[in-house]
Amino acid sequence: MDKLQTDSRNKKGIMRSVKSIFGINSSMLGMLIMVILVGMGEKMAERFLPLYLIAMGGTSIIIGLLNGMDNLLSALYSFPGGWLADKIGYKKALNIFNLMAMFGYLIVIIFPSWIAVLVGAVFFISWTAISLPATMSLISSVVPVNRRSMGISMNSIVKRIPMSLGPILGGALILRYGRIQGVRYAFIVAFILAGVALLVQSKFITEQPKKEKTEVIKSSRRFSANLRHLLVSDILVRFCEQIPYAFVVVWVVENNHINELQFGILTTIEMVTAILIYIPIAYLADRSSRKPFIAITFANFTLFPIVLYFCHNFTSMIFAFIIRGLKEFGEPTRKALIMDLAPEDAKASIFGTYYMIRDVIVSFAAFGGAFLWERNPKINFFTAAAFGLLGTLYFTLMVKPKSVNTIAEA
Repeated sequence: MDKLQTDSRNKKGIMRSVKSIFGINSSMLGMLIMVILVGMGEKMAERFLPLYLIAMGGTSIIIGLLNGMDNLLSALYSFPGGWLADKIGYKKALNIFNLMAMFGYLIVIIFPSWIAVLVGAVFFISWTAISLPATMSLISSVVPVNRRSMGISMNSIVKRIPMSLGPILGGALILRYGRIQGVRYAFIVAFILAGVALLVQSKFITEQPKKEKTEVIKSSRRFSANLRHLLVSDILVRFCEQIPYAFVVVWVVENNHINELQFGILTTIEMVTAILIYIPIAYLADRSSRKPFIAITFANFTLFPIVLYFCHNFTSMIFAFIIRGLKEFGEPTRKALIMDLAPEDAKASIFGTYYMIRDVIVSFAAFGGAFLWERNPKINFFTAAAFGLLGTLYFTLMVKPKSVNTIAEA
């Protein structure tokens, strides 16, 4: 009996240690399940929207418009998303954001046209952006500071599960039912899964007691020098990402004659690569300077469009999408750094303000990417890489290493 009790205590001790290392608790568990459910439905359809638009009579300019809308809405939603999370709490805010996404899915399901996609996108395509400040606020509230990179990494890992499986399932639906009907079926699944996510959030996520909040109108004035430099470099690197972003699937499927299911497999390779590096990098980043990990991330952003341009078959594409996965090398670390540098009483607002400023500016890159693509894909890809190189150099020179692993003074 004593041996059984000892074994039981040892097992409980191990579980507590595992939960402590990975920052897992009831609220984190509810949030992670929500990310899987909403993300699975979203990624089944979202990655194939450029092909759907073409099938519905849209042009490359319409594709660029959709991608630009995504960035612009992400920017405009980030600020109110952070404000609402600070105002009513992250739990209620997440419920509202999920209902918005479900409404957008319904529009695309009911009205099969490219115009309906643009209207529905107002509600669903920026779910990640509008919910991100609330999610980061939740993690900051329930996870200790010295586990923050790990907590954000767990969110990023789980988010990559639907990003890995969703495109495969979406690609299979398209091969079975065609681009138009297959995407509509994917949105039906997305609507159902988002509804289940609402129930999960209600059961598992608990709200932490609110602290006195700072006026959100002053949020941008509370950016430290390091946070401002991080923002500038991040903007430049996101230009690199967004200029070709909407056209990656077009390049792979239309220009190189790789089918939709194979594109889904390439996306899975990208996500698995990201998942494999998250935990070890988060472990190291929580114990040292965050700067080197973010710099490596920015370098991988820069490499991807160059490598992709020279890929013309499925085998070479695997290498390109591994590099695309490696761009997640220090992404959780970058988010953790933003939260570290944000004042304790306004983390969601600061995070939302940061993303609003970044994505408003970056939305112009998404719009401009369509015009560069129409001229020549090579111009699109290499212009993107030039911005990535500039952003990486700016970050390396301007962000001070002595401050990147400390919490800024309010």
